[in-house]
Amino acid sequence: MIAIVSGLPRSGTSLMMQMLQAGGHPILCDDQRAADEHNPRGYLEYDKVRRLRSDNTWLAEADGKAVKVVSLLLYHLPAGFEYRILFVRRDLDEVMRSQERMLATRGTADGAEMRVHFERHLQSVKEWIGRQPTMHIHEVNYTDLLDQAETSARAVAAFLGRELDIDRMTAAVDRNLYRQRKA
Repeated sequence: MIAIVSGLPRSGTSLMMQMLQAGGHPILCDDQRAADEHNPRGYLEYDKVRRLRSDNTWLAEADGKAVKVVSLLLYHLPAGFEYRILFVRRDLDEVMRSQERMLATRGTADGAEMRVHFERHLQSVKEWIGRQPTMHIHEVNYTDLLDQAETSARAVAAFLGRELDIDRMTAAVDRNLYRQRKA
């Protein structure tokens, strides 16, 4: 079984990975993408994931671990594994604001068009996952992670079927890093 942490970029997937790591769940990451001002606790990514479309031979390394896979790449997960997908959902306005700030492109992208694209993608990927016999999804609300960390951590541990340290998962949540709030 491979635990997949997914969602749109800037949706809270790094927080979910941090919680899993703190709780004792093995993760697959290589620290090639260093922490920065936008994500001071790190991204916890595995660089080979970016090439999932053309090379999935590394996926056996993720067996029994959690790995972050951006939602656009979920379609390229091969058969042959059972996937438990923790899909982090965040308010789209917050995602877009965080994305714009990170990319420093405010005003250069059509926000309305991007929002429509994200909405369509989220619906499409959720429906697609529902048709995959070896994929199981648990949606995690980003705001709930912050406001109800213990409850969210318990639900995640139950979904993954693992004994995790709930107190340490909860302690990994830092509300001070919630900077792009809904207006």
